[in-house]
Amino acid sequence: MGGRKTKKRKRAQFAQDTADGANNTGNIGIGATLAHLRGDQPPVDPDEGEPKSDLEEWTTVGRGGKKQKKINYPSLGYSELHRLQSSVNINQLQGLVLYCLADGTSPQWVSVRHHGMVQKAVVLFVPGLEKGMLDGSIELESPEEDLIDLSDHDNGTKDSTNGAEEDLINLSEPTNGAKKTTNGASENIIDFVEPGSGANPFTSDPKISKPAQPVAKIHKTPDLPLASRSKTSPDDYLPTQLASEKLPTPLKPLASAFPYLWPVKAPGDERYGKVHSPLHAMLNSPITKTQEERREDMQIKGPKPAREGKNWENKRTPITEYITSKEELQDNEYILHQACFTTSDEQLAESRRRVAEKQTADKGWVDTFVDKLEDGTVEDEHIEKGSLTAGRGVLAMDCEMCLVQGGEMALTRISLVEWDGSVLMDEFVKPDKPIIDYLTPYSGITPAKLENVDTTLEDIQNRLVQEITPKHILVGHSLNSDLLALKLTHPFVVDTSILYPHPRGPPMKSSLKWLAQKYLGREIQKGHGTEGHNSVEDARACLDLVKMKCERGPQWGTSEATNESIFKRLKRARKAGTDTGKTGAIIDHGAPEKNFGHMASYCIGGKDDAEVVDGIKRAVLGDSDGSYIPGGGVDFTWARFQELAAIRGWLLDYRHTTDPNSRSSEAPSAAALAAAVTKTVQHIKTIRDFLPPCTLLVVYSGTGDPREMGRLQEMQRTFKREYQVKKWDELIVKWTDNEEQALRAACRKAREGLGFLTIT
Repeated sequence: MGGRKTKKRKRAQFAQDTADGANNTGNIGIGATLAHLRGDQPPVDPDEGEPKSDLEEWTTVGRGGKKQKKINYPSLGYSELHRLQSSVNINQLQGLVLYCLADGTSPQWVSVRHHGMVQKAVVLFVPGLEKGMLDGSIELESPEEDLIDLSDHDNGTKDSTNGAEEDLINLSEPTNGAKKTTNGASENIIDFVEPGSGANPFTSDPKISKPAQPVAKIHKTPDLPLASRSKTSPDDYLPTQLASEKLPTPLKPLASAFPYLWPVKAPGDERYGKVHSPLHAMLNSPITKTQEERREDMQIKGPKPAREGKNWENKRTPITEYITSKEELQDNEYILHQACFTTSDEQLAESRRRVAEKQTADKGWVDTFVDKLEDGTVEDEHIEKGSLTAGRGVLAMDCEMCLVQGGEMALTRISLVEWDGSVLMDEFVKPDKPIIDYLTPYSGITPAKLENVDTTLEDIQNRLVQEITPKHILVGHSLNSDLLALKLTHPFVVDTSILYPHPRGPPMKSSLKWLAQKYLGREIQKGHGTEGHNSVEDARACLDLVKMKCERGPQWGTSEATNESIFKRLKRARKAGTDTGKTGAIIDHGAPEKNFGHMASYCIGGKDDAEVVDGIKRAVLGDSDGSYIPGGGVDFTWARFQELAAIRGWLLDYRHTTDPNSRSSEAPSAAALAAAVTKTVQHIKTIRDFLPPCTLLVVYSGTGDPREMGRLQEMQRTFKREYQVKKWDELIVKWTDNEEQALRAACRKAREGLGFLTIT
């Protein structure tokens, strides 16, 4: 067929043309064209306000009939063409940044016009902000103040002709009245208007002139009150319009900087009562897989094999670099060796603790013969060049246990495997107490295997302290359980459950079976649930996992192997007209280059939030003399405030509290909290004011209040630790279904964060 080929319209453009045709407000017919040539003003819609200027209403036509190119100013808009099925999460905020600055895909929860024109992005992490501050559940000022109702997602409503209210979301104006319907019914209508009649709520800066871009008004049915809606109602996922007169005084400046409050859900797992890192979710992005890799993964059952990224480089690392630190041992419930404590006060405190926990020599416990940590050091001249063991002896250990009288777990088998894979020890052990459950489906121990065994735990301990010298490193999976059954401590440990962290983070741990299948391509523990495990097989699997880690490098088996820093990803995105990648900066309290900032182009530390604000200004605008940040600043900036979270007690670490049942420290008074919120909001407003045009600003709180969740998590850890060695009546902490449900509820609350978005 002949005729001129035309480009297929997108869905949004089709909807716009349809709406324009229906309303007769956007089509330019012959009469309108002649009126324009004569200079007549177009008819004014009383609901649309003042007539639009030619720049807003018409496309300028130059000589030769060629259209002049418009200036495409970036903007954000919220569309309800489809209902949100879940809260916006931090990964989606990251996706918005990558879509504007790099190679990310278009977000489905917010519309972005002319994303290629976004020049910079600033992401501000502000823990301590909560939705309750806006709805009045967290008091910031006198109770009689009128506070925003978070159940109304838009506050500018007017009565329709039938007396009913319509809820209006106007993407071009922060506060609008709803139009009156002619049929008297509440309906969903999409109108397309030009933004010249009002400021875009996401770019509401009257000082900046922007060209006209059609945006959508959406009339929708009123929301139900918050109390009458289900917790999983889609209405809970919608953004809430900010109105200054409805906000507490400390939060009023937010209404002039941002149009909406977005519910932002933190990553986590309520089943296990765990909230994952909001820093990791924003600053690390998954490495995209090829179509071939996706097809291969679809054919594989169980764990997908580990793959090297395109830019992966092996880094041979000696095993000494993987020795578990003192803090990691404590976090993973190890009984620490006396050599781990360097001061007399620490040693005295640990001795008292072990006496209280009945973990002393008179209770059957032994320590390996290590006086101080330096005893394990090997001189350089005695280390073979390129050696992965660094001159140290390595023993992989695995034990099997049975349940004995009193509810305790007792050692019934121990296996030791040397670095070359040879078996040094494989002994069955007869417990001192009668066995009430052999746990055969898991331990593989049967009465027949222990029938003629007379080896005792003391015999094994005496042999181990002779075999394990200060130069030896013990390797195992969750080795704390094995050492607890052995009643043995050693300061040099490599734990594969720590070496290969769970994808969802601690305290969750990957099973040895899963790790062996994923990284070694090996099936172990085939008798799990029937014939039980083989301790020699498990010990060798641990040893091979450690060898692979030494060959590949510290990042192997961690999220770094399947994820990459957002700063690294931005470096691959080229600036327009250049071959240079985009730069990023991280600004935080202390020394940010030691953590997530190691991949950033620039790192700026500060002592307080005020210095963080100064650092953001330097990063965005650049140093005047170019001494550190070049002129023009960086493309992406991530920063964190901490003062508000510190005042609210969110930084409390419950792992080192003496009483896990105790509640957190007293909450600050309403006046003190209001002062802290006022200071934090003013910092945000200051940042918003000095940002250059076409800058995406994202503010997110990360989480809700995590204090109750942290307290319950420590209670659970204490219970698990005591339950292994004490009877139920002797437990200080008892963990029942009530506590389990309370932990899940606290986790659910802790995952409820918030966010604000705008483009300057």
